Amino acid sequence: MEYVAQFENLKQYLKEKNADNDISILEKAFELADSMHQEQKRKSGEPFIIHPVAVATMLAEMDMDMPSIVAGMLHDVIEDTSVTTDEMREMFGQEITYLVDGVTKLKRIPTSTKEELQAENLRKMFLSMASDIRVIVIKLVDRLHNMRTLQYMNTDSQITKARETLEIYTPLAHRLGMTKIKWELEDLCFKYLEPEYYNSLVAQITQRRDQQEAYIKKVLDAIRGRLDEAKIKAFLDGRPKHFYSIHKKMIAQNKALNQIYDLLAIRVIVDTVQECYTVLGIIHEMYTPMPGRFKDYIAMPKPNMYQSLHTTLIGPDGQPFEAQIRTWEMHKTAEIGIAAHWKYKEKGSSGRGGNEKTSEYDGKLEWVRNLLDNQKEIEDPNEFAQTFKMDLFTDEVFVFTPKGDVKCLPKGSTPIDFAYAIHSAVGNKMVGARVNGEIKPLNHKLRTGDFVEIITSQSQNHGPSRDWLSIVKSSEAKSKIRQWFKKECRDENIERGREVIDRELKKQGYKYEQLIRNEWLEPILKKYRFSSYEDLLNVIGFGEISAQKIINILKEEYIKSISGSKEAELLAKIDSAKNKKEKQKHTSDNGIIVNGQNNCLVRLSRCCNPVPGDSIVGYITRGRGVSVHRTDCPNVVSMSETENRIIDVRWAGKSRSTYIVDISIQAVDNSNLLLQIAKLIAELKLPMKAINARTTRDNYELIDLTIEITDRSELDRLVKKISGLENVLDVSRTVK
Repeated sequence: MEYVAQFENLKQYLKEKNADNDISILEKAFELADSMHQEQKRKSGEPFIIHPVAVATMLAEMDMDMPSIVAGMLHDVIEDTSVTTDEMREMFGQEITYLVDGVTKLKRIPTSTKEELQAENLRKMFLSMASDIRVIVIKLVDRLHNMRTLQYMNTDSQITKARETLEIYTPLAHRLGMTKIKWELEDLCFKYLEPEYYNSLVAQITQRRDQQEAYIKKVLDAIRGRLDEAKIKAFLDGRPKHFYSIHKKMIAQNKALNQIYDLLAIRVIVDTVQECYTVLGIIHEMYTPMPGRFKDYIAMPKPNMYQSLHTTLIGPDGQPFEAQIRTWEMHKTAEIGIAAHWKYKEKGSSGRGGNEKTSEYDGKLEWVRNLLDNQKEIEDPNEFAQTFKMDLFTDEVFVFTPKGDVKCLPKGSTPIDFAYAIHSAVGNKMVGARVNGEIKPLNHKLRTGDFVEIITSQSQNHGPSRDWLSIVKSSEAKSKIRQWFKKECRDENIERGREVIDRELKKQGYKYEQLIRNEWLEPILKKYRFSSYEDLLNVIGFGEISAQKIINILKEEYIKSISGSKEAELLAKIDSAKNKKEKQKHTSDNGIIVNGQNNCLVRLSRCCNPVPGDSIVGYITRGRGVSVHRTDCPNVVSMSETENRIIDVRWAGKSRSTYIVDISIQAVDNSNLLLQIAKLIAELKLPMKAINARTTRDNYELIDLTIEITDRSELDRLVKKISGLENVLDVSRTVK
């Protein structure tokens, strides 16, 4: 069988790598996985065991240790077979079992939604990752192999899996410095999410391949000759630019393929840091460097540990190319990131210099622990998932304190984010900020290189504003602002929480004593990590958890408790009738399927203008059918608190030709911006229905734009292009 041959190749590889490798435990793991997955098939029809063998092989090629490779072989056994955690611990020990359990998805809880389950899986994965980085390395390799075989899944599954990968796993690989995995994942996601653009780009680059390879060879031969003269031992190769990174640059910079400067690139790997700078000098003597396109990531490494010298030069025939210069140690870190460093943790307890390496390793994972700390206050699973993704965004800005210390913040951060990055006390007392010596508004977008000074109040009663929650970019700032309001306004929040609960009880026709019982509240408090009912009321009053969700859970428990009574029989009849209605599905002219209603009027709300691809919810209006809103529409939140008229809806597909979308653009005042935006819209052939521009007292330009689109991809392309224009600070969907 093919997978047996693949396993034999894996064993041979490990023996050649290290003759002392004891592979008996790996053989034991293979036997267990083979027997437990025996009846299971992949979507391709191949035996399932091919997948764990491939994952274990990829981990071995990354030079991971034997427990990681064994865990890769067993990573689906607990999740997909009858083997329990205790049984695995007995067979393979605590270390391997911990790694396998870390990548095992949680079982579905009856009361949990799909979003809640995903959030809890993310939380579990991150907790395991904070203790042992090998957990996430295995998870990323598992996801990479699944993406490589995505062609066997249906189109909907391909899009769902690719979008999840692009939102969570590729930025996670970036934050961990695992560039090689990140690049391949991005290209695979690009292939399934935007197949037309992908195929077009691949075709264009393929046409030029012979010419580009000849050009790169010419440059490499010339540089190799000069390095030989200087007696510098170096490895040189050409580095092809990855398709997704090219696509992102073309969209962000609004450029054609032939305008991307670093499409052609070479890499020089040497033994020492001193040789890196010597090689840089030699290359700069040979070719003219392009101004403003030199970056020294050796002196100032990226947050994900990446180190290298980057320079863009004008090569032969005036053709630009990029050169990357690094040591072998830097190269390994650039390829597999944190996976190249985790071994220091083991060595920290013994050997000279071990403690220093352990401290360095712990520093690499500090952002993981900070992320977990920031999200401890987030009880709502949907919000947890959103802030998780936000924290993983790849773009950062580096901002300086007045003393010259560097703070790394998400792109688009404001002085408020900066203040909370210094200390929560500084953020809570903040009243203003100077950026590069000038007073700036609190919503000012910081840029790399800015020097920021925070102005604070001496008043004991001063605190943050609720409006800041919509201004700040970092989850750290949002978390600390929420903490302040939960603590300082606790009594007010609890009282409001009681009122909201009472209102929801009356709306659903129940009395307080029927549903609010300790034995039913305790599982809820445990689920959301509360120590008391008042803590729950606090977050309900603050608005983080809806009263409707809590009452629905308690209502289910109440119905179970009265099972067999006349009241239960009546409720069962009502539920049965409701279920029959829910089996009937009606697709509206807007491409909307409404559950539980037949032949009803459906319209898309003008307050948030949902389009296919948006997460949506229905609201039963008085006499006008079902109004469909985006789930993040503030109007839905207020309506759900006052009336029980929310209904499930979903997109059925395109049955309507066009959709109206409102976009809000914030920019530094620029007289040419309107013309540039109009030109972009014309290039994309999108009908523009309205445009309105105004300038604020702070010299900011605010533009409201209404356009007509046929699908979400058109909107995403337009937003990317506008975001790439000079002086544009923010582009967002408008909610009225």
